[in-house]
Amino acid sequence: MELEIVGALAIHTVLSKLSPRDVAMVACVSKGFRTYASENSLWSLICANELCLSSPQDSLGNLLPSFKEAYQAWREAFGMYPWSLVRRVIRFWSRIKSWLAANFPEAVPTLRKGVTEDEIKELEKSLKVKLPLPTRLVYRFCDGQELPSEECRGSMRGSLLGLIGGYTFYTHQVNVFLLPLKQVILETKDIIRHLGFSSQSKYLVVAASCTNDEKFFFLNCANGQLYVGTANLISDGEMIPCVPNGLISSVHDPKDSQQQDAMLLWLEEHVRRLEGGIIKVREEGKIRGINLFPEQPPQCSTAVTNGVQVRASAVFVPEASDLQSEYEKFMFSYSIRMCLLPPGCVIRGMSFGSCQLYWRHWIIRAHDNVESDVNGEAVIGKVGGLPQTDQGECLLINFEKPTTNFNGQSCMETRGWLHNASDPFPLLSPGDNEFVYESCTPLRSSPGSVEGSFTFVPGSLADPKGGAFRVEVARFPLQFPDYIF
Repeated sequence: MELEIVGALAIHTVLSKLSPRDVAMVACVSKGFRTYASENSLWSLICANELCLSSPQDSLGNLLPSFKEAYQAWREAFGMYPWSLVRRVIRFWSRIKSWLAANFPEAVPTLRKGVTEDEIKELEKSLKVKLPLPTRLVYRFCDGQELPSEECRGSMRGSLLGLIGGYTFYTHQVNVFLLPLKQVILETKDIIRHLGFSSQSKYLVVAASCTNDEKFFFLNCANGQLYVGTANLISDGEMIPCVPNGLISSVHDPKDSQQQDAMLLWLEEHVRRLEGGIIKVREEGKIRGINLFPEQPPQCSTAVTNGVQVRASAVFVPEASDLQSEYEKFMFSYSIRMCLLPPGCVIRGMSFGSCQLYWRHWIIRAHDNVESDVNGEAVIGKVGGLPQTDQGECLLINFEKPTTNFNGQSCMETRGWLHNASDPFPLLSPGDNEFVYESCTPLRSSPGSVEGSFTFVPGSLADPKGGAFRVEVARFPLQFPDYIF
């Protein structure tokens, strides 16, 4: 044929642009094209693009003689699923594993080997459900995570290797793991019994916090939505959907290539945020974990005043929210990160090597209405007598406490947890790690916002080098999210 005279390289280039189905059709044209269409280098590209494979192996990890045989083995193993959905789930797991390897390698060993169809059928029989096809595939490629030991799970400073991550404020700490199928069965049976759900319930517990504070995510196998429990979960089964309903489609139709359930959408959104640097790994003490406080605008604000940088963001806390409450319907935790940038504190052209905080001012809004206008000493909102842990962390028991500002007006004082200092009056110096302060506030409606300022003195409170100055905390949102983690 005339096309064959262009040369092997050109033909290989053309074939590499085709789909595997089209390559197979080209192989039927002539003996020469059959040879070109069977080249291992061509099928290595196909396997890399469609299956994220760097070596010829089947879905169980067994090495095969060629990439073409590997591709055929994969198609046979997942022939009951829409192939576009198989490729989509493969891409997700490839992305999350690549991100973990680069940014959070200690979590990689927690990922379990994928399950078989028989193991999925065992779960379906045990719980009398039918898993949505996207979730089935998620587990075919990875059976969730190895969970921390019981000793770690009962500890405030337990394992923070959860794939979904979490946050900490006061004594409240959550870190969410993707559960393996066997644990899904155990947790689902246990919590359905506690919640009084019918034995015919289509809910599965697919993710949960493995710390001493509970947070559960439920997959509804009938409609494909993912839900998270609120503060009223145990009392009346209250849950919130985690993914926009309009995005979920055809969760049980094996002929529909466009199907997607909330589980897959949720995981894809999570890896998008990780890859984009919206959320990151943060170290607490000597323990690292994925932290859900946003690190990028518009969810995270940044302001620099006289060399002091303050970053601030908030995260919705579903497990502490009470949708039936008039005043504490939505609970948000917020994180304030401050540091002194080089060359130091600069005031009217003079540079100082340190500065220390001694006052704060917060304005908390729901929509555009001021809900709370707080003035107080330090970053805790309590003068003296701060409860201390053995590690010197400043902990306060209540989420909110009535207080009085300097105008004699009543307000709600938001108080929190200092991560990296025992002093509620942080002393900042250039080159030090960010001082992290995390607290929370309820909101009667969403969206809302927080803004305010800190008052610092150059030098230190014990040895001030000049007059006090205000440092801006730029407004950051308190917003009920489209995706809840």
